[in-house]
Amino acid sequence: MSSSKNTFLTGSVPSIRRDLEIIPVQHNGKTLLYFHDSMGYMPADFALDISVEPLLNLFNGSLSIQQMVSILKNQLSADDLLAFVQLLDDNFALQSKRFNQSKNEAEISFEKMSFRKPSLSGLSYPEDPELFDQEIQAILANTSLQPVEKANALYAPHIDLRVGASVYAESFSLIKNLRPKKVVILSTAHYAGFHSDLYDDCPFIGSAKTFQVPGREFETDTKTLHHLQKNASNSGFTLKDRAHRIEHSIEMHLIFLSAIWKHDFTIVPILVSGFDDLFYMPDGDLKDKIDHFSNLLNQVTDEDTFFLISGDLSHVGRKFGDQKPAVNMRNQVEEYDQKLLEISADGNTQKLLSQISKENDETRVCGFPPLYLYLNTFPGSEGDIINYHWWDEHERESAVSFGSILF
Repeated sequence: MSSSKNTFLTGSVPSIRRDLEIIPVQHNGKTLLYFHDSMGYMPADFALDISVEPLLNLFNGSLSIQQMVSILKNQLSADDLLAFVQLLDDNFALQSKRFNQSKNEAEISFEKMSFRKPSLSGLSYPEDPELFDQEIQAILANTSLQPVEKANALYAPHIDLRVGASVYAESFSLIKNLRPKKVVILSTAHYAGFHSDLYDDCPFIGSAKTFQVPGREFETDTKTLHHLQKNASNSGFTLKDRAHRIEHSIEMHLIFLSAIWKHDFTIVPILVSGFDDLFYMPDGDLKDKIDHFSNLLNQVTDEDTFFLISGDLSHVGRKFGDQKPAVNMRNQVEEYDQKLLEISADGNTQKLLSQISKENDETRVCGFPPLYLYLNTFPGSEGDIINYHWWDEHERESAVSFGSILF
């Protein structure tokens, strides 16, 4: 018997990973439990029959297999349970030593790469370059808005294409006549919190990799990145980029840039993690870092620089921890969102922070950090609200709102 199997048999079985989302799905007339791994460590299609749900509830990190056998009143043998534990561990569903080792190897391998592969290719959009281009062009064609000849920045969502197509079309078609030489992308960092030891003092996470989408590569502006890295301890900027590995917020904007701009330009991809500390200490260390980094961003901006700001608005309902379904909150949340968009379009950072801080970001506006950073970098910026949309995920009693502003 291997040492890992022996450990599972006599010691406490590791718990199910807390970052997994286990979702009931229908497949060929059967109900399955689909393991959704937002971090991308598990196989993409791992699912189990719903009959194992009571068994999964025993994986709390404190029980041994023998104790599980006793709780189940010998309905399953120790060997059967051991095989089930091994199945979960082989597919990285457990918070085990094997999983931690594999996770670290995946992150280190990514950091060593010189390119960043698209994480949603073949999932949210076609992997084939020709089919990909056809789909994105079809989305962009579905708008009557006329492109502008001048703009400094676009705040736009990173929502799934299936629900945000019209908003993407209106937003990115507006800027298709622009020809910037450098595009700074300030985006929500959804996964930096999974690497808290790495990013504890680094709210701004850049990457020097070449970013890929089907049929296109985007070179990063290394000169700009190196300038931003100066005095990194003061600015909170880092090029340790493992938070970029599966992040979609930059990728969703790049797939539209690949369609609207065929000219050569470089990108400066920057993830912006949470600004919660501003709610409690508006003049603390985080504000100092934001001001310092804003100053650096201002220094690397010229007339050939365009800013993309990637962020959605509110995330509400049971999926996000609220006690009531999103549909019961819609009127109040939409009114709140509209006020946020208006304040942001007016370029008022103080009002924006005050509005978000009132309830400690109760509606979870993921676009707040990158949007606040942009407005702090360019005080007095004024924009026009392009659109607003509410996506109600009925089956999960939840919703996400999103919209766009052209500055």
